Amino acid sequence: MSFRLKMDASARSAESNIILALDLPPDRPHQLLQRSLRIFELASPHICAVKINRQLLLPLGLFKGVEEIVKLAHQHDLPAIMDCKINDVGHTNRSIAENYYHAGFDAVIANPFVGWEGGLQPVFDAARELKRGVILLVYMSHKGAFEGYGQTVLDAETKTLKRQYLVFARKAVSWKADGAVVGATYTEKIAELHGILGDEVPIYSPGVGTQGGSVNSAIKAGARFLIVGRSITLAKDPSEAARHVQEEANRCLTRLRS
Repeated sequence: MSFRLKMDASARSAESNIILALDLPPDRPHQLLQRSLRIFELASPHICAVKINRQLLLPLGLFKGVEEIVKLAHQHDLPAIMDCKINDVGHTNRSIAENYYHAGFDAVIANPFVGWEGGLQPVFDAARELKRGVILLVYMSHKGAFEGYGQTVLDAETKTLKRQYLVFARKAVSWKADGAVVGATYTEKIAELHGILGDEVPIYSPGVGTQGGSVNSAIKAGARFLIVGRSITLAKDPSEAARHVQEEANRCLTRLRS
């Protein structure tokens, strides 16, 4: 089953479009792993996938602690996404992707700044061979995102000046990416980019909660999946926090469908 189909099936089964960003503050590796597993278990009934980045990878290691979290996710029939922001030359990019795929990750996140030929094409090739996914960064959620993704650039295909994020959205469609990251903190960008990406490339929106992104606003603007981290991981009761976000998202989706 392709990554896109896995995500759709997981969202239906869990009745949730919430992805848990399992990003925890620094701690000793053993304690960090145990906290991560505990928070995941508590939140798992209310999410459709888990996302991990280098905050866990560096202290825990790929084929040790992080792989244990991925295996646990799969035991719950939840996809695991590696937020590695692949951003190097082609042969290195493929090696990075293959290592994450072999560790069990269902998808990786990559940065389209490096381009296709000799850049991300090998990542997409590896993904297709292994039936995994590639999600592209189109517009990040932090305050300085506009400095990079909002630059005015010369579109190599049309020879016209465009905002960088619009060029990236077109690439996401033409490269047949499995998703596009667009920050929930910029709902006007979600709406604008949804007009390009449509249902062909689903939008994954980080920044809900602690960073100021709104569940309702992101979904109304066109986000398909919401990536939620500290609002759940730092909550006194991660299960209740995850349930609250899930229910809020489902209420919004119900209103939009009615």
